Amino acid sequence: MSSASSGVRIRRLFQKTRFGIFAVFGLIVLSTSILCIYTVDTELTAEYEINIQNIAKTIADSSVGILLNRDLATLQSLVDQFLDVQGIEYIYITSESGEFLAHTFVPGIPEEILASDHGSTEPVERSLPGMGDFIEVGSPILAGVAGTAHVGMDLDVVALKIQRAIGQQVYLISVILVLGVLASIWFVNLAAKPLAELLAYAVELARDGEREDLADREILSRDDEAGHLARLFLHVARQGAGRGPAPGVGGRE
Repeated sequence: MSSASSGVRIRRLFQKTRFGIFAVFGLIVLSTSILCIYTVDTELTAEYEINIQNIAKTIADSSVGILLNRDLATLQSLVDQFLDVQGIEYIYITSESGEFLAHTFVPGIPEEILASDHGSTEPVERSLPGMGDFIEVGSPILAGVAGTAHVGMDLDVVALKIQRAIGQQVYLISVILVLGVLASIWFVNLAAKPLAELLAYAVELARDGEREDLADREILSRDDEAGHLARLFLHVARQGAGRGPAPGVGGRE
């Protein structure tokens, strides 16, 4: 039996160990990634909903004086300037009776918006043909007596932000996974090396136990299990050949 074949047997011995390490690291990465994706998605979505609600409230509060003066041109100018905020795609303000006082739709108001409940302030997801998917919130003006301000934020922008945040987390986790697997392989190989040397030494003893240089091998000087077994093998080989005990094994008072 050659040392190369010994190495193959050692690798087979640790095959399940390596598989177990890969499985554990894979499970850790999978569970961490799922938790990370869920947490980031939930937290960022909630944050964007709060931000859009604050913007809708700001518009509603700013519209009070303008509506009291019935200055619709100034009201239109007000809603137009909020379109510069990233992610906001449309804004419209309705009166208490549902009349559209100002809006940012071009060329006209979508049918789904026209058919919606204009007094509702609950967050709602809308899919507008030709425009995309949005989350819309409303804020009452003077407790709803003067109307309602509605703001729609593009969900694609929110999704892109979430994907970027998740991507950074998954990238970090993947790096940790690769480094962990490489480190585990190195440690397994480190543990397998003395066993491979021991197996090769045992093969040489079985093949030719009469050689003098077999008592001077480096593995016999090891102070671990591999060294103890090597000295035991040498002792057994010498006993079988009718020679004295191996150094460090037997013959001690």
